[in-house]
Amino acid sequence: MPLQLSHDAPTLLIRKRAFERHALARADFDVALHLTDQEFRVEGDLIAVGPIYDSEGLARVIADLESRGLTYFDDFFDVSGNWPDWLLLYAMVERERFTDSTPTD
Repeated sequence: MPLQLSHDAPTLLIRKRAFERHALARADFDVALHLTDQEFRVEGDLIAVGPIYDSEGLARVIADLESRGLTYFDDFFDVSGNWPDWLLLYAMVERERFTDSTPTD
């Protein structure tokens, strides 16, 4: 199911497999960004953190993710939250196009 994004503050979207591969913990995001229960959502292969009203905190989190080896755009992405309130945006992960296995034709 798609996750609704906030129109008035950024949301950080992280691929769940990258989150797990790099042993990230929700508690780290809670401490860094002072999140409520509704500001850390997991749906399928997508994690949505936000809305994030602390721009400096968001910048620190992005720098920390990159220092841990995550790649901006491939593993995570921040959505600005800068659009009119009459527009609803939703996010979900597209089905993986490729697998790690080789076809058996």
